[in-house]
Amino acid sequence: MSGNTNTDILLAGAVAAFTVDLLVYPLDTLKTRIQSPDYARLYTNTATQRANPALFRGLYQGIGSVIIATLPSSGAFFTTYERTKTLFTTLNPRTSSSPHGLIPLPMLHAGASSVAELVSCAILTPAEVIKQNAQMVSSGSSTNATLQTLAKFKSNPLALWRGYTALAGRNLPFTALQFPMFERLKVAIRGYRDRRGLTTGTILESGSITAFSAGSAGAIAAVITTPVDVVKTRIMLSAVGDATAEASAAPNTAKKGSEGLVDALGKSVESSKATVKSAANSLNPLLSAEEKGKKSGWKIGREIVKEKGFRGLWRGGALRGVWTMIGSGLYLGVYESGRIYLASRRGEHVDEADLF
Repeated sequence: MSGNTNTDILLAGAVAAFTVDLLVYPLDTLKTRIQSPDYARLYTNTATQRANPALFRGLYQGIGSVIIATLPSSGAFFTTYERTKTLFTTLNPRTSSSPHGLIPLPMLHAGASSVAELVSCAILTPAEVIKQNAQMVSSGSSTNATLQTLAKFKSNPLALWRGYTALAGRNLPFTALQFPMFERLKVAIRGYRDRRGLTTGTILESGSITAFSAGSAGAIAAVITTPVDVVKTRIMLSAVGDATAEASAAPNTAKKGSEGLVDALGKSVESSKATVKSAANSLNPLLSAEEKGKKSGWKIGREIVKEKGFRGLWRGGALRGVWTMIGSGLYLGVYESGRIYLASRRGEHVDEADLF
């Protein structure tokens, strides 16, 4: 990858993530509250069924945890994506009739983005669980929303990873849809400008083309994957309840094993084993809901349809499309511009073929 180092990719990804978090976080908070099962009870007027002022309060609740986790997760995503895409492209067999390889580039891009998303989700999941639960805390509370949420997971921190499969289940189809569309749209716009003699080769031009392409592709992918996002929101919001339920059951287990072995934290060995086993089960999508001790994504989806109809699965879709268009456009636009800028400061050049 000419002109760019791993440090460039990490820095550009971190700056892009930080910029987007600050600008579009309020829209994400609104989307979480709208998709919450408690939306009608907490954020609507009983008499008029319209949104009340509480819906728009504390829109930045939980942002601290996201900023902390987004920086390393975005760096991990882009580094993995760039290297995996290069590897797939190198391994793609070429023939005289297929100079670019037998496997179409959109499929390579989708595969690379999926691998990168799995890595990123492992880092981001705890922050997402904290964030979404903090977004639902009453803004009138005197205690910080993030600290309130963290306190609920104190007895069982491994529960923070319970939303991994839900997050990956949403992000994998999203990125698999977005990146091929984004790459194709960007090439088409650049080709159009080249044919018209409009190309300037500036950082602003490159960033603008990337932002428009990424925003348009992201909005389409976001609307299509909204049902998965609604289910993911419900699962992550229920993580607090699961952690609290286990905490209340823990004293009984500890009492039974009080005369036995204890671990480094003073908990009984059996209690510790149960906690680890519970967390491991939650990361395995192949186990049944009964084995996990909680509702499966499929069952939650059926409950939403029964409760709200099929329209319930698309709740927050328009808002998600808008904030994803803004977020993805800024995210990838700033990322690409950052890579070009960092390389140019060293007097190096980044080829167009090396950008995404």
